Amino acid sequence: MTTLGTPLSPHATKVMLLGSGELGKEVLIALQRLGVETIAVDRYDNAPGQQVAHHSRTITMSDPAMLRALIEEEKPDLVVPEIEAIATPMLEVLEATGTVRVIPTARATRLTMDREGIRRLAAETLGLPTSPYQFCDSLAELQAAIDAGIGYPCIVKPVMSSSGKGQSKISGPADVAKAWDHAMAGGRVSHGRVIVEGFIDFDYEITLLTVRAKGADGQIGTHFCEPVGHIQVNGDYVESWQPHPMSTLALAKAQQIAKAVTDDLGVGLDGQSSGLGLFGVELFVKGDQVWFSEVSPRPHDTGLVTLTTQVQSEFELHARAILGLPVNTTLRSPGASAVIYGGVDAQGVVFDGVDEALRVPNTDLRLFGKPESFTKRRMGVALAFDADVEVARTHAKLAASKVKPRVA
Repeated sequence: MTTLGTPLSPHATKVMLLGSGELGKEVLIALQRLGVETIAVDRYDNAPGQQVAHHSRTITMSDPAMLRALIEEEKPDLVVPEIEAIATPMLEVLEATGTVRVIPTARATRLTMDREGIRRLAAETLGLPTSPYQFCDSLAELQAAIDAGIGYPCIVKPVMSSSGKGQSKISGPADVAKAWDHAMAGGRVSHGRVIVEGFIDFDYEITLLTVRAKGADGQIGTHFCEPVGHIQVNGDYVESWQPHPMSTLALAKAQQIAKAVTDDLGVGLDGQSSGLGLFGVELFVKGDQVWFSEVSPRPHDTGLVTLTTQVQSEFELHARAILGLPVNTTLRSPGASAVIYGGVDAQGVVFDGVDEALRVPNTDLRLFGKPESFTKRRMGVALAFDADVEVARTHAKLAASKVKPRVA
């Protein structure tokens, strides 16, 4: 039996989110609907999640001393990392000493905080199919790796970044130095290390939202949402839709890969398979072939579409799973999402055209409330549902195009 307390009381169930952007904001809302007391932590003031949480805190989450002091002061029941740039070794220490439970596990947070940990786990430990890859610590190593077998075209990414930052495609020798510089500028931690991946000529890429949740018997089961198709530009998602059609065999392989990697990430420091929550597993598909790409142990940006498509969105699924509650991954309707970019570099922008966007049939909007806009910063998302997923995609993109951020 799961017991939940009352917020702001001595018996409150307290959950702390480390990272409080647009995805964290939706998780916080889902938690609050279940009567959970929430603490939103971010590196800057007035982050989207901080605007809705019971408590907001601003610290440098990559500083182990600051992170430990905050957790020991607030005493949350659960710590939920929502970004990669966190002092994960400290989370492992705090989990090992019984100070707090980390979602899904402190080990999973460490392994997925950079592309090296998770790629080596997937390819070298679990033997999952991936693109050919090599890690490089200098421009010379990058060029040598390409010449030695990775070849052109290839993809270069910082080992630690988010939302595609620092990622680029190399088509030939003239692009190598530029790609290296772009990766150095886009990485969350500038320590001069990248992954270079051989290019897979895939038909499409999907996110398979995978949930580890407790059943009525107390055992952890794995649940899958319908595949989410998406388009990325320079590694950053610009639209997504659900469901994406797949062959029966390809879907079975995708689920096998997703279960293998999330089963492993669900194992804690004590060796027990106790990790709960939703994972975003990214996969490349060509015909019946499937390759593992990446995984995040938390809701995924492409999964914003589930706000309009599923009985329980990915955020509700995550909230319920981490609290030990039942989950329901049923698709309610096909649908789509399209990103609304800032378009300008400014503080406190205003948004024109919201009314026009919502006049597009079967649409909705989420404006994230980010205090500062950048030209290519994701400031909101348009959502649409329709029995025909292609109609939904058209409507979502049309609605997004009508929202115009501008300087006030």
